Amino acid sequence: MPKYYQYKACGYYLYFTTACIIEAMHVHASDKKLTQQGSAKFFVKADGETTVENRGVLTDHEINEIRKFIKIHYLEMLSRWSVVSDNGFYGE
Repeated sequence: MPKYYQYKACGYYLYFTTACIIEAMHVHASDKKLTQQGSAKFFVKADGETTVENRGVLTDHEINEIRKFIKIHYLEMLSRWSVVSDNGFYGE
């Protein structure tokens, strides 16, 4: 599974799977096991804002912190995403 970053944001890895690339750009947040069960899923919009598809086991505080992180780094994330997917931001 490609990670957007090797380090964690708010204690969670941010990643996508190759099975996910048929959808709009999004970010999973999961623990060290990188399993989708219990992970959160954030669809990313063209302005860096996110829509939470699934909150998984994350608290409101963790979700807000990860949303802030994505907002800062979404263009870098798009470049990783674009290597394997032609689909762009959510809502396009």
